[in-house]
Amino acid sequence: MSQRSLLVKPTINSGIYHNLTAEQAGWEYLNFEARTLNLNESFTQFTAEYEYCIVLLGGNFKVTSDKGDWETTNGRKDVFSGIAHTLYLPRRTNFALTATKNNTDIAICWVATDEDHPAYLKQPEEAAIEFRGGDNANRQINSLLQPGFDCHKIVCVEVYTPSGNWSSYPAHKHDVRKIDANGDLLEADLEEIYFYKTDKPNGFAIQQVYNDDRSLDEVIKVHNNEAVLVPEGYHPVVAGHGYNVYYLNFLAGSDQSLANTPDPQQEWIFGTWKGQDPRLPMVTAGMNNTI
Repeated sequence: MSQRSLLVKPTINSGIYHNLTAEQAGWEYLNFEARTLNLNESFTQFTAEYEYCIVLLGGNFKVTSDKGDWETTNGRKDVFSGIAHTLYLPRRTNFALTATKNNTDIAICWVATDEDHPAYLKQPEEAAIEFRGGDNANRQINSLLQPGFDCHKIVCVEVYTPSGNWSSYPAHKHDVRKIDANGDLLEADLEEIYFYKTDKPNGFAIQQVYNDDRSLDEVIKVHNNEAVLVPEGYHPVVAGHGYNVYYLNFLAGSDQSLANTPDPQQEWIFGTWKGQDPRLPMVTAGMNNTI
């Protein structure tokens, strides 16, 4: 698999600046879209046989649907100005989404399903915050559609990595479904999208995607609004020095889970950290409503 097929660049001069189907990605589950809307601009859609996750990256929106109506009033200027609102919509839902602020920015994931789950708008203050790692491998994870959320397959988190820090590290993979003798899940088989934002226009991150036999081994420089596809293998990230990095993760596959296996060559690093990065948390729900 080539680097070109893993790095997805945005469409220039288009409100819909990403639109990637599972077929285009060459996998089974994840479909992805990102779009911006001007004030009062709207679009309508039918979810058909898919469940949807809509993440508010910036601005505010209101949604009317045959499953309920919702409106965000405490959105964020951008991803570095608060925590996301996350709207889950089940299959067979007609909805209309309207921007109530100019330059409203949203990301959408949809995954085929044969199950029915309740629609739900998750508020920023409901998102659990976790600091993972330590020292210069410290980062903040906000759980949006966390494992155990009442849906079928989608998992969604947003991750903040301070300038110069490592993230998704020690590296891990989730490409083979493994269970132990008691039937407990050890590793899920998941597809994953990393969708990036940087706090400065010329910011960047570097991501590696590799497997054990190195038949896949790519190092990718990623910029603002670009995405990386992770169909298999380990996938660590480092934020370029001087640039804070955000990425939104959408995952789906065998289980609604984040069960994974660390790279055995890096597993020794767990527990060796001496402290936490004082720059964390980078965002809180208290920062919302500053737009």
